[in-house]
Amino acid sequence: MRFKRFGASLLVAGLALMGAATPAMAHSELKSSDPARGASLTTPPTQIKLTFSGPVTLADDNPIQITGPENTSWTVGRADVADTVVTAPVQAVGPAGEYTLRYKVAFDDSHAASGSVKFTLSAPAAAPSPSSQAPAAGQAPASSASPAPQAGETTPEGLVPAWVWIVLAVAVVVAGLVVALRFTRRKD
Repeated sequence: MRFKRFGASLLVAGLALMGAATPAMAHSELKSSDPARGASLTTPPTQIKLTFSGPVTLADDNPIQITGPENTSWTVGRADVADTVVTAPVQAVGPAGEYTLRYKVAFDDSHAASGSVKFTLSAPAAAPSPSSQAPAAGQAPASSASPAPQAGETTPEGLVPAWVWIVLAVAVVVAGLVVALRFTRRKD
């Protein structure tokens, strides 16, 4: 009888542990972007906008990069953050084709994430006149670093995968059952 009560309470505690861990594993993510994922644009944007499901901060000095055909890089100005929205001015130059917007942000739940949004430019973006080629004050020039491969929408960095927590919770429950079985057998 004692073992059944102990086993039931251990089971309830394990379920409560797993139920409490589930909300903690839910992380903020990219909700929308402008330009939108898969969009086909006839004219290049002058500003990009990323909207996330939770508050964000910028992960590094160069949080947004836009690259395209023929290793084209757009000039991205200083990004601004307003709670869940990141905006940055862009200066587009390059041929028609598929472009990739890559971002790096840090969420308030303490994890950093990077991701990408692909869109298509159906007409080439003309080079700016020589007088407007220099970035405005406060704007960073485009990076010449090659982009990292994309593994999906967002890739949490430094985050323990959910399956590890589930395996750990199951191990704790099994260990508790083993201890309970040994404890009840000694009393018999």
